[in-house]
Amino acid sequence: MKFDPALALHSLSAMLHGLLVTIALAALVVALGLAISIPLAVARNSQRPVLAWPAAAYVIFFRGTPAMILLFLVYFGFGQVFGARDGLLGALFSNAFLCAVIGFTLNHSSYVTEIVRGGLLAVPKGLEEAAAALGIEPRDVFLRIRLPLAIRYGLKAYQNEVILFTKATAVVSVITVVDLTAVANNIFYDTYDPFTPLLTAAAFYWVLVNVIRFGLARFDGWLNVHLVADEQRDRVVMVRADGAVPRPIATAGISEAAE
Repeated sequence: MKFDPALALHSLSAMLHGLLVTIALAALVVALGLAISIPLAVARNSQRPVLAWPAAAYVIFFRGTPAMILLFLVYFGFGQVFGARDGLLGALFSNAFLCAVIGFTLNHSSYVTEIVRGGLLAVPKGLEEAAAALGIEPRDVFLRIRLPLAIRYGLKAYQNEVILFTKATAVVSVITVVDLTAVANNIFYDTYDPFTPLLTAAAFYWVLVNVIRFGLARFDGWLNVHLVADEQRDRVVMVRADGAVPRPIATAGISEAAE
């Protein structure tokens, strides 16, 4: 078993097409999941049971259900459960890519909801009380103070979730979506060479994951650039303070001179 560069080069166009499908799927699910998770997180933190309980049930159910099971349920089950075999719903549930978006969004949004909820709970109460004392509207307090801080607090956990989800999209081929993993498997079936296509696909996944990681790390650095400036300023102040401290007097020499 060895890597075949000629086969990897010949299958490069098909691999790139599969990579684009994977990127499109991941981008849509991440965008939809984030849009759904913010109101769900607010509902989870609500003091009203009519809002908190349904949001908690959503999170508990979809976090506890494997992503592959959700894909099967959406692709094979929803059309029969809702009788959606014709019309708009029939076209929706017969499209494997759209079903993959729906299934992954349900799973991904449940995890992101808990990340956003934890970030909102981490915002100090004193900031909200100070904003209320200044007469700032509750909506502005949430949009301008609580939510930006929650994003900053939860960004590391969100980065891990996005990376794990991106790698989990490899199972989408079970509902006939031709993503990067599906292309690699098809090449393996045609050539009986599992090593070359799977290793090539792994290389593409590695590059994609590190691009995501680098992008989110840069975003985190942009959010916390003021903290870096504060650390540099404190370091300069400490250096100047250390330089201004007088050197200690040698007590031993004074005692000898006195004698």
